Amino acid sequence: MKSAEEKNINKWLITITVMLPAIMEIVDTSVANVALPHMQGSLNAGTDEVTWVLTSYLVSNAVVLPMTGWLAGIFGRKRFLITCITLFTLASLMCGAAPNLGLLIFFRVLQGAAGGALIPMSQAIMMETFPPYQQGMAMAIFGVGAMFGPIIGPALGGWITDNLNWRWIFYINIPIGIVAVVMATFFIYDPSYIKRARTSIDYWGLMLLTVGLGALQIVLDKGQQDDWFNSGFIVACSVVTAVALSALIYVELNHPHPVVNLRLFKNVSFSAGNLIMFAVGFCLYSSIMLIPMFLQTLMGYNATMAGMVLAPGGVATLICMPFVGAIIQRYDGRKVVFVGLIIAAYSMHMMQGFTLEAAYRDFVWPRVVLGVGLAMIFVPLTTVTLATITREEMGNATGIFSLLRNIGGSVGIAIAATLLARYGQFYQTSLVAHVTPYNPLAQSQIAVLKQAMMGRGLGPVAAEQGALAIIYGKISRQAYMLSYNRIFFIVGIAFVVIIPLLLLLKKPVKHLPPGAVH
Repeated sequence: MKSAEEKNINKWLITITVMLPAIMEIVDTSVANVALPHMQGSLNAGTDEVTWVLTSYLVSNAVVLPMTGWLAGIFGRKRFLITCITLFTLASLMCGAAPNLGLLIFFRVLQGAAGGALIPMSQAIMMETFPPYQQGMAMAIFGVGAMFGPIIGPALGGWITDNLNWRWIFYINIPIGIVAVVMATFFIYDPSYIKRARTSIDYWGLMLLTVGLGALQIVLDKGQQDDWFNSGFIVACSVVTAVALSALIYVELNHPHPVVNLRLFKNVSFSAGNLIMFAVGFCLYSSIMLIPMFLQTLMGYNATMAGMVLAPGGVATLICMPFVGAIIQRYDGRKVVFVGLIIAAYSMHMMQGFTLEAAYRDFVWPRVVLGVGLAMIFVPLTTVTLATITREEMGNATGIFSLLRNIGGSVGIAIAATLLARYGQFYQTSLVAHVTPYNPLAQSQIAVLKQAMMGRGLGPVAAEQGALAIIYGKISRQAYMLSYNRIFFIVGIAFVVIIPLLLLLKKPVKHLPPGAVH
């Protein structure tokens, strides 16, 4: 079968073809978050039950990610890509039409499984379609979609839920999916070096990967909600994760045709790049979760306004990525990543100064700075990490790379949620200690509030209780503000700590355009 190059397909047509399903999948990971309360009321579900709409998607997504290259080898990449887009679109239709929570979760599992392969396959196709000297630009274009998705998702989900119905967050995928299938049919071709595999299937690897990653994702998503290791369910899932993933490493290193090619980690540059991407996923997803929560719980912003705080950061990323793509064609990508990590750490330092008196612009500027930093991290890091991988292994490599970004994000969200609860309790206890009969400032505040309430016709006892309730509300808000500030500080430190790993990345080879060679 002829490759895309041999067929002389325009590389920009291929780019649009693979970016459509990739953006659709990335947006879908976050678009449902803001619609959960509406789903809960419509489907008559409890808070614990409705969160499985998110968890089920992430679990099936994580399981499929690392086996993408293997599945593409068995079925053929073009056939597998079209099948995944079709399944994702049909699952979206069924999610929107689901009459009850059980069926919605079932179709979300199918949607996550079909969507898991779309990102690494799109990335692999783009790395192969563009010549080596333009691979930085290819990853910049891909990065625009990958970074913009989590930012536009919550705002889009909020707007659709407020103005239409939560079911439309799934229905909007249908026209995009149909266009993507038609374009993939005409413009995507299997490269000549990808041979349909006629090999023994690694059943043990499949089973251990599914069980291990599924259990890990459940631990990360449900840990804080179930009080971590005080829950027998979380302990059981943790044991299953440890046993299954340990066995998976042994099985995959000894199987001639493994589901996940762990031998790629012998490449030190690839291993270091994946570790850095894990940490970047940790920092990115935790900060993107914390900012809307801060705005909605402490500042009184609605879902749409919170999305409007995140959006300018996405625009900054969008504007910077093409420039970064051009820069890394001339300069060492590792130095660009270094500058990006410093800028991202500085943005966290700015967020550490958030107060309850801050205005809209005070929240937007740190997000814009973070957007610039992420553009300088994502593009060169992807390019440098995958530069040492052979074309035959590109599907496996992009699957592992995407998996580690997603798991980093899940770990970041889980740790941030836990620290938020723990620090909130700690700071509240510290602040409450100052509200005593021996603190004249506290007593004068209570007296003023009590007098104001008595002026509204309340009795002395009710007025005092009302005054204490207002003081407690203020303390609680201040305590949570301090805990958010502390977590932003920790995320900033995490950006700095991974800088030494850049030394393990292999210096990229300079590829010049054909006209530049004399």
